[in-house]
Amino acid sequence: MSDDRLIVALDVPNLVQGLTLADKLGDAVSFYKIGLGMLTGGGFALANELKHERGKRVFLDMKLFDIGATVEAAVRGIAQHGLDFLTVHGDPQVVRAAAQGKSGSDTKILAVTILTSLDRADLDANLIRPGDIVEITVERAARALEAGADGVIASPQEAALIRALPQAAGKLIVTPGVRPAGAASGDQKRTATPAQAVRDGVDHIVMGRPIHAAADPQAAARAVLEEMRHA
Repeated sequence: MSDDRLIVALDVPNLVQGLTLADKLGDAVSFYKIGLGMLTGGGFALANELKHERGKRVFLDMKLFDIGATVEAAVRGIAQHGLDFLTVHGDPQVVRAAAQGKSGSDTKILAVTILTSLDRADLDANLIRPGDIVEITVERAARALEAGADGVIASPQEAALIRALPQAAGKLIVTPGVRPAGAASGDQKRTATPAQAVRDGVDHIVMGRPIHAAADPQAAARAVLEEMRHA
C-alpha cells in the first residue's frame, strides 16, 4: 500500500473518469478525495467502489453547513458508508452537530477553517471581521477542535501554528493548496511545497491538478511521495 499522506483529489466530471484515473495511478495512491463537483456525477458510487471494492481510503469533501439538526442527520447518513474523512465548515455549532452525527463510526470529521482559495480581500468582501488571515484561521482551528473536530483543513501557511496549538494534540491537519516546486498555483492563494507541508506538521496533503493533469499521473504522484519522504 502506498504512503497515504498523499490524498489525490478526483476533480473529474464523473465516476467513469474517476475510475479511469484511479486505474492510471494504480498502487501508487491509496487515498482519494471526492468533492462536490463529483456529487452529481456518481460521487457516492465512486466513493463506495474505491473504499469497499478496491480497498482505498476515501475523503468525502462535502463542506457541510446548515442548522445543527440537518448537519447531524446528514453526517449520520454519510457515516453509514464507512468512509474515512468528511468535511464540515468549522463553525463550532456545525462541528458539534457533525460530531454527534458520526458518533459510533470511524469517520473522521475535518473542520474547514478558511478556504485556501481566499485571501484578505475575499474575507473583506464576505464581511469577515478584520484581522490577519493567518490569525483568524488558527483561531477558527482552535475553536473547531474544542468543539469536537477530529482535525482541520487549513493552508500550509498556517499548518505549523495549528500544530503548535494545545487543542491540536492527536488531531489531524489536512492541507490542500500544496504544489510541487515550479507548479502553477491555479486558484490557490496560500500554497507551499509538499516538503514544506510535511516539515510544518501536516498529516495529509491533498493534490489534484498537478497529478491528474500530468502526462503520466502515476509518475507525478510518485514524485510527490518521494519529496515528502525526504522532507
